[in-house]
Amino acid sequence: MKIITKGIANISSKGEMLDVFFPYVEFGEEKILGEIPKIDNNSMKIVEISWTEKDLERPIENIVDAYLKLHLLSYKLVLPNSLNLDGLFLNIPNVVWTNQGPISLDEIDERLIASKINKNELYIRSIDKFPCLTDYIVPKKVRIADSSRVRLGAYLSEGTTIMHEGFVNFNAGTLGEAMIEGRISSGVVVGVNSDLGGGSSTMGTLSGGNNTKISIGDNCLLGANSGIGISLGDNCTVEAGLYITAGTKITILDGKDSKLIKASEISGIENTLFFRDSTTGKVIAKQNKKISKLNKELHKND
Repeated sequence: MKIITKGIANISSKGEMLDVFFPYVEFGEEKILGEIPKIDNNSMKIVEISWTEKDLERPIENIVDAYLKLHLLSYKLVLPNSLNLDGLFLNIPNVVWTNQGPISLDEIDERLIASKINKNELYIRSIDKFPCLTDYIVPKKVRIADSSRVRLGAYLSEGTTIMHEGFVNFNAGTLGEAMIEGRISSGVVVGVNSDLGGGSSTMGTLSGGNNTKISIGDNCLLGANSGIGISLGDNCTVEAGLYITAGTKITILDGKDSKLIKASEISGIENTLFFRDSTTGKVIAKQNKKISKLNKELHKND
């Protein structure tokens, strides 16, 4: 399979490439045919790339590699965790993201002064390696209440609704209709008809020593301010306020029998309700008799 792309890179006055936007991508039979305008200034550059499938498997070597792989994820041409993203952080610069586009850290003071003198308002949105998804790609049939909380490289399926407190990192996202009012960390995928309640979180793989990728199955519910460090299969519910790490001791209830285990031993379990006994403080897991369902009216994002 051939991968042919054309992009536009922003260049600093010192010749540093700040970002790359890829409106034109041929990915095998899939085609995204955005137009590439003529560039007649030194602050931009046309970038053309020709890859094969093997390039998806190799580590990232430069900023062009990095931005192309992030675009492929957000165009939904590849699934999260299917690309080699080794070297990503080393090859993208820390940039000042503004309403006038990306600006180098070396140039921001001068640009701020000029904006005040010329009354040309310059608004700094963030100082980060990763830009907002919607500065590059606007996914179809998706609702995002605060676009600053979704990074380029997020994978958002049709019918996804992300409310103000929701957050989606790169190389993470949703596989179908979902309500996101919590945090989807890097490497985490959320199944169809699942709901991450307000303030809930999923343990990612970028820091803290965790190298286990977490997934959430279909028809799951994470209650408000809950969290997980294990995977959930289909039809699972985690009580509000309960955080389950891999080492959490859980009492499994099966009829009249019970067994104490570590949460990691049941990672990926299906049809399970997790809750904390309010009198003993023990974390309990038992059969989930109530399956989470989304309000379909909230996910018709035409």
